[in-house]
Amino acid sequence: MELKSMFKVSAVAVALVLAGCGGDINVTPTVNDNSTVNNPPPTDGGDNGGDNGDENPCASYGSGSDAVQGSYDSSNKICTYSTNFVSAAKPLTTDVTLDADLVHYFKSTLMVGQDCNTTQGCSVEVDGPTLTVEAGATVVFDNAASRVQINRGANIEAVGTLDKPITFTSANAIAALDSVGAGPSPQDWGGVIINGFGITDQCSDAERTAGSCNAESEGAVSYYGGNNNQDDSGTLKFAKIHYAGGLPAGAEVGNDLNSLFLNSVGSGTEIDYIDIYAGYDDGIELFGGAVNLKHIVITDTQDDSLDIDAGWQGKVQFLLVKHGSVKNAAGETLNMGNGGFEADGRKGSSTAQAPASAPHIANVTVITTDEMSARDDDPSIAMKLDDFINATFYNMVLKKEAATQTWCINYSGDADDEIVSGRTSIKSSIAACAKLADDGKETVTAESGTTTVTEWFTKDGVSQVVNGSDTVLANNGFSTSSEVTVTPTDMTTVDSFFEATDFIGAVSAADTSSDWYKWAKAAFDNANDE
Repeated sequence: MELKSMFKVSAVAVALVLAGCGGDINVTPTVNDNSTVNNPPPTDGGDNGGDNGDENPCASYGSGSDAVQGSYDSSNKICTYSTNFVSAAKPLTTDVTLDADLVHYFKSTLMVGQDCNTTQGCSVEVDGPTLTVEAGATVVFDNAASRVQINRGANIEAVGTLDKPITFTSANAIAALDSVGAGPSPQDWGGVIINGFGITDQCSDAERTAGSCNAESEGAVSYYGGNNNQDDSGTLKFAKIHYAGGLPAGAEVGNDLNSLFLNSVGSGTEIDYIDIYAGYDDGIELFGGAVNLKHIVITDTQDDSLDIDAGWQGKVQFLLVKHGSVKNAAGETLNMGNGGFEADGRKGSSTAQAPASAPHIANVTVITTDEMSARDDDPSIAMKLDDFINATFYNMVLKKEAATQTWCINYSGDADDEIVSGRTSIKSSIAACAKLADDGKETVTAESGTTTVTEWFTKDGVSQVVNGSDTVLANNGFSTSSEVTVTPTDMTTVDSFFEATDFIGAVSAADTSSDWYKWAKAAFDNANDE
């Protein structure tokens, strides 16, 4: 990442640093003898090991008597990190590495870099610390509010492989940490939050120019935004995020954390090969910025799988979404899945500098159910369009086998004109839906004219609307059937980010060997096995 300067702060505001933002973080270290224990991790999450002489591989920072390190349970290969190591109140301010092939158990939030509202007299170090997570590492939490939070200026480098992915999940997914024995459940922990310096319509042009954009995140309060849509927050690749969506204490029901929050994250950040499962809010939510996504699987997430908002300008290729059900720790079956997409153009006020969301999204498969979601009692649908969205969807497969209480495409009055005018459009796609739009919503009327949802979907002359019972998926349940005859759009003519494909949908029927096929199959099969 290129070296950058600090946000400017006035001399008068210096006196407010401690009150407004906590000031400079001086972590009071605990002394660690770098040894290990052969017992389960201490219940208090202490950062001191035992005394058997084995090397302690847990993450550390500082040196000598100031060293701070996680405690190691060598019999279970578990590193435990208490609030003395890191928490929301004590963010990491130096580079830290989580080693491969270990379970890293955090008793609080893994906060990287200082969170700061610059209007309150603090400043953001834009060349901040980096959290490195090695391939094969498992990172777990046991509290609904605990999360990985990468603040503005900080970076994450979490690069797994197909054979050794990185996993962020519930502590209850680890037998040695599951004291009740009920296994993991949605809402067991918070999720992953990345806050960037990208453009969001939640700030004004004047705030962006002055370097005082501080949009406030949902769920757990943190700050994001700036004026750089090319910002680089690091890499998240070959990573799983399971059982997230916790509700922080004091938050209203419905304001749960998302599995992956990308708040004003710039296009310099790489998000690739992600598997999100059993989150209790959105799978991925994007507030502004221009980060791109590729090779994404989102299964059995309670709310929306991909939620777009606040002027996001990124691109997506190869996205597989499946709605279904999971069992919670009490053994209850929860119906999971509201929108495959919730696509909103605006959160605040659009300007030339911060226009409405206008993503290009290609090679998507959305598989819905005929159920209502567990928390919100909302229908499982493929697409929700709202708030002046300006999106183009290419090479999609939408599937709804039955529709007694659900349908495939929903829109609000704030998207009427975008649909009628074609500012939001469909290219080279197929909708196999027992019911395409809700009763009374098939006709779309706006000031600029009238169309129907079917006419809009097929306006390109290539896309098709067929019956819900028609075969559009292969026998494996997620690849596109070879019976689909829609000619795909060559996405390389749209942008260099995209790859050319000879199929529509997320995965080709002819592919049984690529990394993407193997990643998608493993995630899809995991969801179906629950």
